[in-house]
Amino acid sequence: MKTARLISVTMLATVALTACAGEPDDGNDAPRSWIHQEYDGVGPTYTDSSDKTSEVAKEIDGHTDAVDRIDDGDLVFLRYRDDIVAISPYRGGSQIEVDDYRNGHRRWKSHIRGVWPDPDSNAFRGGGPGSGK
Repeated sequence: MKTARLISVTMLATVALTACAGEPDDGNDAPRSWIHQEYDGVGPTYTDSSDKTSEVAKEIDGHTDAVDRIDDGDLVFLRYRDDIVAISPYRGGSQIEVDDYRNGHRRWKSHIRGVWPDPDSNAFRGGGPGSGK
């Protein structure tokens, strides 16, 4: 009887640890590997030769929910916990650029300032939305 309990407890602990250790594309991390597989190019810049920016953004956000989205004309920005995915028009299709949050914010500041927090300000606590900051 003790052996059966020990095996059950061990199996439950293993399942719990495995579930916690995985890194799914759960809306927190930009789906870098999926973007790499789905679009042409080599990170951090990819292209879609035919789809407009809004369609590419819909595809990416459909695969992994972004924390937030900004549409600025033909430009679309998807915010993830530590990354920004910028989608811009390119040769009749779209260009997809994946930056870490700090670099992406600096690069695209004229489009996203005032909407997303500046990582260089004292108010920015990092790690995306959530409590305990």
